[in-house]
Amino acid sequence: MILVNKGIGILLAIIIFFCSGAAVAEAHVKWFTDLVPEKETIIHILSPLFMGIALFVAVLLAVLTQVLPALSKWKLMVQVDSRLDQLRLHSMLILKLGLAAALLIQVLSGSLFVPEFEISSQLESILLWSAIVLLLIPHHWATKAGALVTLWLLVKLMLAVGLFHMLDYGFYLAIIGALLLEKTKAHNWGMPILYLGTGLSLCWVAVEKWVFPAMALDIIENHGVPTFGFAPDAFVVMAAFIEFVVGYLLVVGILNRLLSIVLTGIFISTTMLFGMTELVGHFMIHIVLIIFIIEGVSFYKPPVDMHKRKIDQMIFVSLNFLFALSIFVLIYYRFA
Repeated sequence: MILVNKGIGILLAIIIFFCSGAAVAEAHVKWFTDLVPEKETIIHILSPLFMGIALFVAVLLAVLTQVLPALSKWKLMVQVDSRLDQLRLHSMLILKLGLAAALLIQVLSGSLFVPEFEISSQLESILLWSAIVLLLIPHHWATKAGALVTLWLLVKLMLAVGLFHMLDYGFYLAIIGALLLEKTKAHNWGMPILYLGTGLSLCWVAVEKWVFPAMALDIIENHGVPTFGFAPDAFVVMAAFIEFVVGYLLVVGILNRLLSIVLTGIFISTTMLFGMTELVGHFMIHIVLIIFIIEGVSFYKPPVDMHKRKIDQMIFVSLNFLFALSIFVLIYYRFA
């Protein structure tokens, strides 16, 4: 019981921490500022605040691996999980219809995938409408055709703006992969691809706020984002950690359902703050989070489950977090 109570306290603290940095953490800064990106020096990025939060999060994640199993045995949690598990049969349908709805919102607003890119030709409009119609047809071959049309548009956009830029939106590639694998021998790989693609995209976008903090600071100033008493530059660092931690937890298979619920609330709050631009850009993320709420870990074999001993799990989660953080910052900084 003591362990459970501690677990509840930790989870509440995490939720409060997530929500305190919601507005900046889940906003793609490119959409809301006209500032020319200026890369921060690596010395300033790896500040004492950055290093301190990184170590704190690594320890916290190690603790979470031990308190979550106790929480999952709650009668209420078992009942909720059981009811949600029954909805898994509808996950791919939700994903397909959600992508169709997202593309419809985009084509009506003149955007291609995200507000940052505008539809540049009549051919792109025709292909978007074709993908929408195909995704609405209740047959898996039509779904695959719609996914391939969407993939063609995504690749075409990537060739125009560059691979580095499109890594921000890698979750679309994961969605397409999951739809293409539907009703094939490899269909069980669909959800793992969706988890990995979404988690890695969140991690990648988070690093942008460390490397180009001036853009996030400009959003705070011009959009009246509350910093809850923190200095704006410190708040940006913490907000980026929120997004990175969320992405990491999705990849390693921890807190999938709870994180999805919390993130859904965060995205709703940012939509109210930033309006239609936020809705256009993040509608598809809402759909993916709904699927994660339904699926839990589902067919996904979380990497943390490779280790059976508690101490091994704790070491794995914390050290791999620090390793992943280092790699993402290094790669982003090198190619930014």
